[in-house]
Amino acid sequence: MNYLSSITLIIIFISFFFAFFLFTVKTTNKLSNVFIGCFLIAIATEISVFFYEFYIDTHPVIDVLRDNISFLQSPFLFLYVLSMLYADFKLQYKHLLHSIPFVLITILFFPNLLDHQTIVSYLGGETYEKGIFITAIHIQFLIYIIAIFIILYKAKKIFLENYSQANTDIYKWLFQLNILISIVLGFGIFKNVFRAFSTDIQSLHFTKIIITLLLLGFICWIILKGLYNPKIFRGIDSNLKSVNNLITINESSSTINKIIDESIQKQINLLKTYMLEKHPYLNPTLTIQNLAEQIHIPSRELSVLINHHLNQHFFDFINEYRIHHAMNILKDPSKKQLTILEILYEVGFNSKSSFNTAFKKYANVTPTEYRKRANLI
Repeated sequence: MNYLSSITLIIIFISFFFAFFLFTVKTTNKLSNVFIGCFLIAIATEISVFFYEFYIDTHPVIDVLRDNISFLQSPFLFLYVLSMLYADFKLQYKHLLHSIPFVLITILFFPNLLDHQTIVSYLGGETYEKGIFITAIHIQFLIYIIAIFIILYKAKKIFLENYSQANTDIYKWLFQLNILISIVLGFGIFKNVFRAFSTDIQSLHFTKIIITLLLLGFICWIILKGLYNPKIFRGIDSNLKSVNNLITINESSSTINKIIDESIQKQINLLKTYMLEKHPYLNPTLTIQNLAEQIHIPSRELSVLINHHLNQHFFDFINEYRIHHAMNILKDPSKKQLTILEILYEVGFNSKSSFNTAFKKYANVTPTEYRKRANLI
């Protein structure tokens, strides 16, 4: 019990402290910070019972309200993902619909929980209302997790087709976040199922300790992720469409089969010449809109040109030029004093891991191995 209450107290303190920071820090991602802060507070509030139940006698109604707050966790996470993905996201009245489960559960159950003994039985999981509550929260959790994965899948295509690097970090961050929270909350589902079918109190307390440890690790991971990657909190334009949506249904079969006519070939030659002469890929935050403005081609046409006719995502198209540029530097004897880190920044990358991954994809060796081989020739 001491372990459980101590870990819970640490989680509560860290969650509220970090949420206060998110609410007050000056940033362009204010709304996103509010959502993730509320998400952390909702989690901390729900598990606070692991701490105060051993030291504080509260009114049962307060416990019921605390329990119901868990219906707000998934909506806060969902809205956080939307606000992070789309830079032009705005909170609208329709988003209040996400609070309906919380409101319904509170309104429907409270008239039946006015009697003190009924409330005690409810909190102990001995009533049909509690069974409905647990089932509903599990269903809500699964629906939102699936919805987030669907949104991330659609956003990934837009990232790869329109951004050269920086914004793809957002997708990775949100995907990892959703995976980890799925594991943590999934274990919470296991705990509730175990509680419904087992009377082993010691094992139940053990599962509670595991959940609190997972939550503690999860919250610390969020904080460290933000410290190490402060630039991930940038969004995409929600008006951007995938190339599949840009290509009209009435296109001829010759276009679908990638039989490129003279005008398209001319645009491709213009694009490749510009890439080789002006090196726009050296800009780490290059987007397809930036490149379209530079070569005076509408961004929609350029997106179809690269992602469809060249059969490459914009992300891969730009990185290929960056890698070739890096190769030229690595095999240049006059630049052997440059470190790998200096080279990756020079060619437009902003992290060593992404550079090594991309380099190995195109060269089948690491940058260090490539330099050694080049020097031996």
